[in-house]
Amino acid sequence: MSEWWTLNGGYTWRLVAQVVDDGRVGFNRSCIDLEPWQIVSYTLSVVCFFIWLRRLLKANRPLSTCIRALIFSAFRMMPWVNTQIKEEMEKARRDLEETIHQYDKRKEFYKFLPEHGLATNNIIHEAELYKTMSEFSFHEGHVSGVIFTDVDKEHRALLQKVFEMFVYSDSLYPNLFPGCRKMEAEIVRIVASLLHGGPGSCGTVTSNDTESNILACFAYRNRAFSRGIRHPEMLVPATAHASFDKAAKVLQMRIRHIPVDKNQRVDVGAMKRAISNETCMLVASAPNYAFGTIDNIEAISEFRDFQLSQRYGIPLHVDATLGGFILSIMERCDFAVKSFDFRVPGVTSISCDIQKYGFAPNGTSLILYRDSSLLHYQYFCDSEWPGGIYMTPTLAGNRDGCAIALTWATLLYNGRRGYVKRTEAIINAVREIRTGIEKCLHIQLLCESDVTTVAFTTRGLNVYA
Repeated sequence: MSEWWTLNGGYTWRLVAQVVDDGRVGFNRSCIDLEPWQIVSYTLSVVCFFIWLRRLLKANRPLSTCIRALIFSAFRMMPWVNTQIKEEMEKARRDLEETIHQYDKRKEFYKFLPEHGLATNNIIHEAELYKTMSEFSFHEGHVSGVIFTDVDKEHRALLQKVFEMFVYSDSLYPNLFPGCRKMEAEIVRIVASLLHGGPGSCGTVTSNDTESNILACFAYRNRAFSRGIRHPEMLVPATAHASFDKAAKVLQMRIRHIPVDKNQRVDVGAMKRAISNETCMLVASAPNYAFGTIDNIEAISEFRDFQLSQRYGIPLHVDATLGGFILSIMERCDFAVKSFDFRVPGVTSISCDIQKYGFAPNGTSLILYRDSSLLHYQYFCDSEWPGGIYMTPTLAGNRDGCAIALTWATLLYNGRRGYVKRTEAIINAVREIRTGIEKCLHIQLLCESDVTTVAFTTRGLNVYA
């Protein structure tokens, strides 16, 4: 028999009971001067405090950041501080307005619809004036980013003709525009093949990188809901695109930012430790926008001797919107490329922009899945709408079929050899820039980027001075 029930054990039990009873009596004596409403109020205050503290600890931002934000918010509420902030904001608004309109000589605006339509020549003249408002000319190669293609007159002429053919098309209605439906299917299959997607890989054309990433989050959130997870959480590198923070806010998901190492790649060990029962997706960048580095996607998929994403049943999304397309071509140019696509077993989805190094006009991106079971979570369907069944594959309702047609034409126009030729020129130019920076006395590289981004800083120079 346990000593707990022996004579000595019984004595110990009575001693514990006596201590508890003494504590109860002492607590009651300390509250004897309090009225019932005070006791209830204090109790509710303590409960509310712990609820607030729990929410603070579970916030998407670090605790220190949340506390600083609270202090700053309280500080802003002071009258003299609030007045000063308003004055500074008004000054910033005026400066911004002057900067925006510095090239607008006339400062005249159309504020109302013209009573009669303007003549075609007048509209063209106005458009030419608007075009001259920018001091940057991407035609001369003076813009870094934003525009990712050179000016090919033959390509532009092709796009103009295709635009005339599909200018009013809407891919939301494949029965009316079956050509757009086929073009989208071919775009998906072409890019999926470049990213080594199997016969079951699938996806949709979207409008931009943000929509592609939000759709991936939307699909995995719905998948988590179907598995009984009420508060889905995504794990993203600290260097991941801001669209994931936007997705977390729009979709009411939790997001945890995983720190990166000195090479600006996600700490795989920290990501593994952050996994919980509510984790619905892992995110990796190929590459990230700020530093151009590719996260160790193979290590995320296969952490040491086991597959992290497969073991926990957690999808792994790769954000390849910046460099996914050119990475797929670099391999065909015999450049060393880190594994990032569907050849990595744990990768379940990839977002990839064609409007960047695919050289298509702005407004085209892709979200690809390893199989259709994941794609189905992306769809939205409302069968109770009085107007009929409303179903959309992306966030948009009506979808620009013309953008799909222009992208389709661009892929066919460049072909494999065309992309290989341009990729070789781009990567060689990037390496020349990197080599030149290494020779500069007052400039140094921040890290060894993997694709086209060159991140650098200064040595002992204040660029804001």
